[in-house]
Amino acid sequence: MQEHSPTPDGTVADAVKDNWVDTWAPEATRPLLRLSRADRPIGTWLLLLPCWWGLTLSMLHDGRATLHDLWIALGCALGAWLMRGAGCTWNDITDRDFDGAVERTRSRPIPSGQVSLRGAVIWMCVQALLAFGILLTFNLAAITLGILALLPVAVYPFAKRFTWWPQVFLGLAFNWGALLAWTAHSGTLGAPAVLLYFAGIAWTLFYDTIYAHQDTEDDALIGIKSTARLFGDKTAAWLRRFLMATVGLMGLAVVFAVQPAGNVLALVVALAGPWAMGWHLAWQLRGLDTEDNAKLLRLFRANRDTGMIPLLFFVPALLV
Repeated sequence: MQEHSPTPDGTVADAVKDNWVDTWAPEATRPLLRLSRADRPIGTWLLLLPCWWGLTLSMLHDGRATLHDLWIALGCALGAWLMRGAGCTWNDITDRDFDGAVERTRSRPIPSGQVSLRGAVIWMCVQALLAFGILLTFNLAAITLGILALLPVAVYPFAKRFTWWPQVFLGLAFNWGALLAWTAHSGTLGAPAVLLYFAGIAWTLFYDTIYAHQDTEDDALIGIKSTARLFGDKTAAWLRRFLMATVGLMGLAVVFAVQPAGNVLALVVALAGPWAMGWHLAWQLRGLDTEDNAKLLRLFRANRDTGMIPLLFFVPALLV
């Protein structure tokens, strides 16, 4: 089926250059790995980092850490890779006709003919079942949350058909790990985790609006809605609001999580996380050019570093 691909070697247009899938993976596995976006790892990071936020804040909240927390961190990493792959496969199944009409996405495995619809469905189920196996190693409350996470994942691909705010639905799905990892450690869902969840949604609105600006012309032609199209030349002002919401909500999450323990130094160190994250978001905002697709993609990918920044402070706060 490779001969139908818009690129001679079957690579996807916006994949990372010289990525491991196109360079090292066995050729027979490449179409399925591309379908899972394994050649574009930024999505896995964006799904994983809220999990690690939730886990570290939960540990700060109750002041305990066990070897099982190491497994929660690793399990979240494996689960994020699998569920990101399953979610992207589901997204490409539902969007196969739209993707074929958009320049940036027509090289994806389904519209390019590298993977059949039946093969994509089977691959999606395999990934989801493996992720479910990992979820079963957590406590019952976390397992319940993990199952509930399927709802926003299932709805997201259709959101751009009925709302100008599909990025909200992406945020609901991508930041669920903050709730799940907090609960996997503590056994119950706490208010700081909910605040952290909403901080993550605001962050998703920031980075995915930047990402969506790459496709505004094609989206307008085929009737796809997005915050990028909705905001237009007011995008920078809206991103500034999302930046403030991200920092403010994460700061509140830190206060509610750490303050009850009475460790002022840990609170100060942890609060530096959202503060530093805000500066990184401000750097992105200063470099924003909605007419430069290459720069938009670079800024979007920079959010792996953005999301890592709070952990550089949450982890040391555990040690003071």
